[in-house]
Amino acid sequence: MSKLYLIRSTTYFFVLLLLFSLASCKKDKVTSGSSAAIMATPTKLGLYEADSAQYKALYIDISKVGTQAITDYLVFDTGSGGMVIDAKDILPTSMVTSSGFNFTGDSTVVDGITITNQKSTVSYGDDDTFTDKVYGNLAYASVTIGNSQGNVVIKRLPFFLYYKAVDDDGHSYPQGYFNVFGVSPEHDLTFSNNVYLTSPFSYFDPGTGLTKGFKLAAIGTSNFSYDGTYVAGIVSLGLTSSDLSSSSFTMHQLTSYRNYGYIPYITSTINYKSKSLSTNVLFDTGTTGYSYIADKSATATTLLPLNSSVSLATSSSFNYAYTITANNNLTYVDPQTSTTVISSDFFLNNEYLLDYSSNRIGLKNN
Repeated sequence: MSKLYLIRSTTYFFVLLLLFSLASCKKDKVTSGSSAAIMATPTKLGLYEADSAQYKALYIDISKVGTQAITDYLVFDTGSGGMVIDAKDILPTSMVTSSGFNFTGDSTVVDGITITNQKSTVSYGDDDTFTDKVYGNLAYASVTIGNSQGNVVIKRLPFFLYYKAVDDDGHSYPQGYFNVFGVSPEHDLTFSNNVYLTSPFSYFDPGTGLTKGFKLAAIGTSNFSYDGTYVAGIVSLGLTSSDLSSSSFTMHQLTSYRNYGYIPYITSTINYKSKSLSTNVLFDTGTTGYSYIADKSATATTLLPLNSSVSLATSSSFNYAYTITANNNLTYVDPQTSTTVISSDFFLNNEYLLDYSSNRIGLKNN
């Protein structure tokens, strides 16, 4: 499925240290003559918070693909599903051309990475007119998220290995520009063998007593830096019963679309400039710098003025409001897009939960 929203990554994002924190399992007390299940605790992962002065972005570390150790930082994206990674980061240069991969047959294996001959394209953009295209093939590998200081391993992860990324004029992007770690339950791509790309986290078994899913804590504003600051423990893999029942998250049931899975759109009413609109809303860490209000009645794409107020109420009565300032919550009104996209600024002061078992999104004012 084409992704029609803006992803801005901080080009050439390099960080030297990773301090992932991995929560250990704990055992319930076992008395003589009885037994109890070993109950797991959520696995805590960290993210890097990078700020280019215009775009605040979140990155997650990938340290191994197949048998090959790498150092890659992928955009942590709640608005797409599946891992998308540049082939030049992990394959010999001789294998990668602007028109595809150099191999024959149905597939080949390089350093534990299975590359298939199934090609596809992912599109990214802020509306239906201007889109960037990423070309690649379906691949499989064991993937390590994190490094020796703390990681999780997904043992046979399907992902999109791309060989070319271009803008709407056909100009190539720098290597790694569209490296994305999409955590949505949607199926961004479905291939002929019924394999689809979706969140790598959905392949992770969190352990006994936990539900598949994750929580993202409010990320705040104090840790962003140009080179990226690692913040431990802001992602919790594995949801507890408390997370799902008594932690004050407002839950929203997602709708399944044939071939596309559960797209993370939430029906909402949005208010701005004395207008009230019914719209689907995407809360998206992968959209940075600007939010986009879908308003088909607007005559042109316009940037709302400073000090404008925007508010929304979801179908489950979660309320969110913000005021546009010079540095935060910049918002376009766009008649050419069909979905309202709330940018990464939302995540600065609010919490987010995704339950893969029941396909629900939880939102929480912090």
